[in-house]
Amino acid sequence: MSGGSAFIAFLVGIVTNYVTAELPEWAENTVLVWSVFAGLAVVSLGLFFWERRLAAGAPDGGRPPVPLGRIAAGGHSMNPPTVSARVRGREAELERIGALVRGPGGGMAVVCGAGGLGKTTLAAEAAAQARADGRVVVWIRWRDDPERLGQDLAQAAHILGLPEARLEEARTGRVSLVDAVWEHLATVTGWLIVVDNVDTPTRVGPGSGPPAAYRGWLRPHGGGVLLVTSRDTTRQTWGPDADLLHLQPLAHEAAGTVLLDAAPLAGTEAEAEALAVRLGGLPLALNAAGAYLSVPTSRHRTFAAYQHALETEFADLLGAEHPTAATDPAVARRVVRHTWDLSLDQLHSDGYALARPVLQLLALLEPAPVPRTLITPELVADATGLPTSAATVDAALAGLHQYGLLHTPETDGSEPGSVAMGRLQLHPLVREVTSHTLTSTEPANTWLTALDDHLTRAINTVVGMPGRTGWPTARLLAPHLPAHLDRNTQRGLTTAAGTLDRLADALNNAGAASEELLLRRQVLDAETRVLGPDHPDTLSSRNHLASALSELGEYQQSADLHQQVLADRERILGPDHPHTLTSRHNHANALIGLGEHRQAANLYLRVVADSERVLGPDHPHTLTSRSNLALALSGLGEHRQAANLYLRVVADSERILGPDHPHTLTSRSNLALALSGLGEHRQAVDLHQQVLAERERILGPDHPDTLTSRNNLAGTLNSLGEHRQAVDLHQRVVADAERILGPDHPHTLTSRNNHANALNGLGEHRQAADLHQRVLADSERILGPDHPDTLTSRNNLANALNGLGEHQEAANLLRQVIADRERVLGPDHPDTLTSRNNHANALNGLGEHQQAADLHQRVLTDRQRILGPNHPHTLT
Repeated sequence: MSGGSAFIAFLVGIVTNYVTAELPEWAENTVLVWSVFAGLAVVSLGLFFWERRLAAGAPDGGRPPVPLGRIAAGGHSMNPPTVSARVRGREAELERIGALVRGPGGGMAVVCGAGGLGKTTLAAEAAAQARADGRVVVWIRWRDDPERLGQDLAQAAHILGLPEARLEEARTGRVSLVDAVWEHLATVTGWLIVVDNVDTPTRVGPGSGPPAAYRGWLRPHGGGVLLVTSRDTTRQTWGPDADLLHLQPLAHEAAGTVLLDAAPLAGTEAEAEALAVRLGGLPLALNAAGAYLSVPTSRHRTFAAYQHALETEFADLLGAEHPTAATDPAVARRVVRHTWDLSLDQLHSDGYALARPVLQLLALLEPAPVPRTLITPELVADATGLPTSAATVDAALAGLHQYGLLHTPETDGSEPGSVAMGRLQLHPLVREVTSHTLTSTEPANTWLTALDDHLTRAINTVVGMPGRTGWPTARLLAPHLPAHLDRNTQRGLTTAAGTLDRLADALNNAGAASEELLLRRQVLDAETRVLGPDHPDTLSSRNHLASALSELGEYQQSADLHQQVLADRERILGPDHPHTLTSRHNHANALIGLGEHRQAANLYLRVVADSERVLGPDHPHTLTSRSNLALALSGLGEHRQAANLYLRVVADSERILGPDHPHTLTSRSNLALALSGLGEHRQAVDLHQQVLAERERILGPDHPDTLTSRNNLAGTLNSLGEHRQAVDLHQRVVADAERILGPDHPHTLTSRNNHANALNGLGEHRQAADLHQRVLADSERILGPDHPDTLTSRNNLANALNGLGEHQEAANLLRQVIADRERVLGPDHPDTLTSRNNHANALNGLGEHQQAADLHQRVLTDRQRILGPNHPHTLT
């Protein structure tokens, strides 16, 4: 303790004794008392100024004095802000922070992400929970002032017991203040210090070293927890020992609950969730909307009304400017229109000159991921007129990513890092607010013209790539093309529509039916409006749309549209025009999807004859029609005739199209199915394995045709009795089909049905029955009660029930299936015979052995007549 301080302590001791003990005799002498006090005051002042002079005369080699006056005085609250509403959807993050606070050691956590995600709110809630647990909590707000941060952390350490003497050593320059503070914090446990809004971490200091060096004010080495909030999301900034909590927008349900908390009378949970989705789950926007709806005088009082108003009043509701936002960062943080300007301003001051224009350029595209390859220096230069290079564009994207304004979906679930060469995506509200700032005709028109030019270039590049190399980029470009067509319809529909058609063809090859459908609809709408419904181009677009619908499993809609196009083409182009033949063939395809195999076979027979006459026997369209005729014959149970036709088609396809052509692979796959229908399962398995390997190599592991091959292989393995291998493979196919095609796609239902069959083969009858019950319900809903696939699901459910010993229920269900199959497929169809055989099995389980034997005998006779005496089904 210094001399002045010691003397003051002595003086305090005298006064304390004076007021707490009996008065001594000398104290009754008033003149003496006042004389003593006057002398003490003079001596104290003398010691004080003498000590200040000693400090001022510190040697040149020592540390400069540190102004610590504010430590004792405080001057601002160091209590955390109060959280006014319950924090929703951040339970996992709060638990991570809580576990760190409650743990035996200390550490440093960084809550990071773009503006508006509720970082401060999360930190305040974590602080409240820590205080409730008995921890000492100190709240510090970063003010872009390293000296002030040092003062605040020194005050925090002082609150936690840092001795006055140690502070005096720092004040006089004998020790480093930052080291003194952290040496003390390392010895104390049970505290949480929050440093909020550290959005310029390179300025934290002391000195110019990065925070990741852990030699400055922010360190992970304390006995308690240092919690930092920041828009900077990079590991390079915060170092390896910091626990990064990278905030994302709130999930739909939690975001809807935030709105209901703020405005409980504004509508239902579903309406709140719909508005929350529209707002992108951004807490700042949710709070703004909730606050607006909670005011009785607001024009829009319900979630639905507010959501509707956003379409026409976005600039007023969420995009409104605040007059003081430019000069007061605290205001800017609370206003949706301005919150991201803080990050953009910081990036600009850090030398990322292209960050703002690149963000604005991305905002002119659709709210969907953008291929990284589209954002080239040439595009940025053509749009903005600014000098660019690959390095400056890369730096701009990296800066936007660093501050959470740019998302790279391929890094989901991994450590946020530099922008990868894949997909770029803006948060929907970042994009929408930014696009609203581009209010003038220029530069928007100039920028859009540049975008359209470079989109066309990108598509030409993608469709020219060999094999499947361009398919991922084609998928990413698709959502941005409808707006491109809209902007260019009047200037040149043919050119713009051709661009979309080329990309749609690439998507068709990729098996990307959803993305293809988007483009086909857009082109058809534009051509119908501009060229008229009977124009050949319009008819072609309607045909393409119907085929895309079929790929998505919308068979009835596809069949109706193909039938309409066929009638129009026969009327306009004539019955023998190649386009008319194509429509007739495609209509038959849709009928196959509907299970109308007889009608499809009759139509294919006509198409094959017409194609051989008009196009020639070796034309690729003729080969395809012949292959699909064989498919219809297989659906009719005529497997021998189908196999013979497939053998011819495979040979012709290999000769004309090549062994690796997708159509050749399809014919080979269907030949394997026909062989399996003939009971030649081993030969079918070998062929399925060969086609699967080739499709994985040529089309990729996730192409729908590859999934079909994997499903067919698993089904044939099950027929061979290799049930475990079949179950495992079917399980993979179901997961892939649900992910790629969707849970309601007919092919997904088929995969699920086949998985249940394999489970039944393993003896897992209860699990199989439950799965068959689900598939049957879905099939009746999606395909209809009389679709052949629905009848198959009903038959298979009965089999599983029979395996469970529920023979009566199985028998009743099979009677229904037999009646339906006789009506829909015919009494001699192999599937009808199978159901009749299964019914006999159920009767046997019921003890009705004579009736079962009679029915088995009938089935045997029919199979010998229809399938032949040596067919595996006949032999069993």
